[in-house]
Amino acid sequence: MRPRIRLAIVDDYAVVVAGVAAFLADERIDVVETGATRSVLTDVDIVLYDTFGQVDGRGLDLADFVRDSGAKVVIYSWNLQPELIDEALAKGARGYLSKVLTGPEIIQALERVAAGQVVVVTGDHETSAGGSGDWPGREAGLTSREAEMVALITQGLTNQQIAERVYLSINTVKTYVRSAYRKMEVTTRSQAVLWGVDNGFKPDSLRTVDPALLVRPVDPRRPARPV
Repeated sequence: MRPRIRLAIVDDYAVVVAGVAAFLADERIDVVETGATRSVLTDVDIVLYDTFGQVDGRGLDLADFVRDSGAKVVIYSWNLQPELIDEALAKGARGYLSKVLTGPEIIQALERVAAGQVVVVTGDHETSAGGSGDWPGREAGLTSREAEMVALITQGLTNQQIAERVYLSINTVKTYVRSAYRKMEVTTRSQAVLWGVDNGFKPDSLRTVDPALLVRPVDPRRPARPV
């Protein structure tokens, strides 16, 4: 029987974290902690960093997410540029997973990481349709990719800055933004920012720790530590 994996999910958006936790619900995964992009507090095996509306691995000090437990950081992102993946791995990430992967595929990858492997699974090419989990603006019809654009707009980025951050052409970004604007029923940048603030696109700092999982269970197969 495979050992259960103790997982922390990190992102600045509570609804995103909750969505990822829900579709990863599995008898082999214990989601111990969820919360914003700051140091993980609990003793976990893996920190899954969801990049929604974030810097997608660039400029991260991945060591900031873990304490002395030796937890491994896995990046979960749409951005699959080879140089971005290489940079994240060079900074200490032990995995880089595409958001097009299914829940079982992600669980299998996390199990490989927990076993000591460095795992990169890019899946098919990114699509703006579909995507597992949940995200702000979904009820308004925004795809997960459009929602990431709105998150970055709400944080004050221009289309050019978004294009540079997410490694898309400026025309592709404009296409996503125009589509999002139609669904949001706005026509200007200022209206989009106000809509974003009112609809869950402002990053928060909520952290949740499951008290039932706060202490790691004793594994009878592990030798006792010397006194």
